[in-house]
Amino acid sequence: MSNVWLDVKNVTKVFRIGGIYFGERLTAVDNVSLRFVDGEKVFLSIVGESGSGKTTLAKMILGIVEPTSGDILYNGKSIFKLNKSEKKKFRKDVQPIFQNPYESFNPLRKVDEYLYSTLLGYNPIDRKDANNILETVLNMVGLDLERVKGKYPHEFSGGELQRIAIARALTTNPRLLIADEPVSMIDATLRMSILNIFFELKDRSSTSIVYITHDLATAYYISDYIMIMYRGSVVEYGEVKEVLEDPLHPYTRILIESIPKPNPKLRWKEEIKLSGLEVKEFEALGCKFSNRCPCAKDRCFKERPPEITLDGRKVYCWIYYIDK
Repeated sequence: MSNVWLDVKNVTKVFRIGGIYFGERLTAVDNVSLRFVDGEKVFLSIVGESGSGKTTLAKMILGIVEPTSGDILYNGKSIFKLNKSEKKKFRKDVQPIFQNPYESFNPLRKVDEYLYSTLLGYNPIDRKDANNILETVLNMVGLDLERVKGKYPHEFSGGELQRIAIARALTTNPRLLIADEPVSMIDATLRMSILNIFFELKDRSSTSIVYITHDLATAYYISDYIMIMYRGSVVEYGEVKEVLEDPLHPYTRILIESIPKPNPKLRWKEEIKLSGLEVKEFEALGCKFSNRCPCAKDRCFKERPPEITLDGRKVYCWIYYIDK
């Protein structure tokens, strides 16, 4: 039987908007589960518009934010109850890549110091071996040690700095990278170079990647699987090609139709506009998308849809439910 080394179990995160006692309740992440199994390399994109809960979920997996309910188990133990040595091992195995590369580095500290401190902090090796490893990981992102040695963050472009951030994460030989919108702060002309690094990791590394984005095109390019989130809930999950070429959930269809197309005849005739953050949608009794769904029935407004599996894909929608 395969061992689940990282188990995200029914995590929910509730915030209070406008004050602890009198503010409104907002369920930013609602009963989400994920599993990572020994020997399985996973490239998963978590996709949704702003306010869908993607980043909050990422912070919980990284141990930055503790869930209100549910848990995240690392080798069977809650990551929020790990001792010092266990926590160090967890951080070695699960590495972050953040959205803004300029916020990942102290402007007064040389970038190679980050590389050495991360590498030597998790690996008891000498300087020569460290140089060889750093040269290898920097080459993986299209740089070399001589290029980065002794230089400060302001001496690099945003794209270069993000590549260094990826190299830093790879120095620990992690089992999982959590990449939160890693190209959103990068100039459009440089985004493909960063995406290609993740794409090439499929062949050159045993590391799994959770790629968080609102961009369906980049998710399609680098991922094997995709999870679509709306107002904190998962609405669809499956192989990226199947989900994006033949979407089941009405929200997934709308996301895809929002991508500009050269032929206007291919677009839906209905005009459905997605508004900004609305607390009432996060706390809806039924399907959170029911107020905007062209397929909504009475049941959709009253009951939360169950998880339904169709040909290996998961969809949370009453359209596909068959009463037994």
